Amino acid sequence: MAGPLPLGDPAPSDGRLPADLPIDPSVPFSAYLHIPFCRVRCGYCDFNTYTSSELRGARQEDYASTLLAEIDLARNVLDEAGALRPMDTVFFGGGTPTLLPAGDLALMLGAAVSAFGLAEGAEVTVEANPDTVTPEVARTLADAGVTRLSIGMQSAVPHVLAALDRTHDPDNVRTAVAAAKEAGLAVSIDLIYGAPGESLADWEASLDAALELDSDHVSAYALIIEDGTKLARQIRRGEVPTPDDDLQADMYELADRRLAAAGFEWYEVSNWARSDAQRSRHNLAYWRGSDWWGFGPGAHSHVAGLRWWNVKHPAAYAQRLSASDSPAAGTERPDEGARMLERVLLQSRLVEGIAVADLPAGNRANVAGLIADGLVDARAAVQGRVQLTLRGRLLADAVVRELTD
Repeated sequence: MAGPLPLGDPAPSDGRLPADLPIDPSVPFSAYLHIPFCRVRCGYCDFNTYTSSELRGARQEDYASTLLAEIDLARNVLDEAGALRPMDTVFFGGGTPTLLPAGDLALMLGAAVSAFGLAEGAEVTVEANPDTVTPEVARTLADAGVTRLSIGMQSAVPHVLAALDRTHDPDNVRTAVAAAKEAGLAVSIDLIYGAPGESLADWEASLDAALELDSDHVSAYALIIEDGTKLARQIRRGEVPTPDDDLQADMYELADRRLAAAGFEWYEVSNWARSDAQRSRHNLAYWRGSDWWGFGPGAHSHVAGLRWWNVKHPAAYAQRLSASDSPAAGTERPDEGARMLERVLLQSRLVEGIAVADLPAGNRANVAGLIADGLVDARAAVQGRVQLTLRGRLLADAVVRELTD
């Protein structure tokens, strides 16, 4: 399970937004629907997810109707605050959303559309385990209004999947992609690199397999060891090696070369798409600081600079809503300094970068040193923007420190 929730102020039991919140109805609005169920807990994962033995008082079969209660609450709260807008993007994440019947996902999506409306051309994504996607599931999701499936391939190499505790059959990735395409859905492939025992040749084999699927979008994330996970404990006991930073850098460079050669363009440090239209608009909403409501246990929300997060356990979540209370556990309103830090952290990772004028005034002079170190593109900087080079993408955290510390 995920670590503790952030510290913050108590959230109002009715979920009401502060009267002085500077609502801007022109800001895009998104919805995130968290499905907190997994068959098996992956050793590297610290997301707020639960296997059947961990539910203790909550039932998967009741989850859709429970989440509908939060949708009703959100509609009332946003309507009262003058913040009710159609959804530009919807994202079902987890966990494993497709562990629920496709009809349950369709029910939740339909309720959200009825409550908020859906903008023309909206993007609606469902994350999926390859073993759970059949032609029937894909058709049901497409008929409900889903436009995009994000398939958790992670690797094509059996021993790498085993190191990650992934239990899906690698052959099912191909059948899942075929089912999605047959239903008219766009497809994104998710990969992880740097697992214990994974070689550069293993990673190349996974890239080859992903490219053969002819998807619209690829996400490739370096494995990060999170405190409290099974993998962190294994490393601490010396049972598996710590990921090698130099090898992960080689893997990233290989991914960037291979994806570029196949017609993909990077638009965020860990994401590539075949065209602007096939970028993940939902993730861009996060990176660009739009408004969103996160539904489900442990989900986080953001509206006009206000943040809040729900109680973690599905049973506590259900209990709050059954009592007609907000499931929010805490809230915060970051000051301008904290918001600026976050803008730099997120926007500098995008291909368009961040305007030099949007940096803290005391850090703008540091851009020259980043150019000299080959981390920031000189031509873009002359035009007033900080854009990462390939080397800068590899050292993005160091760039952010220079721009904010």
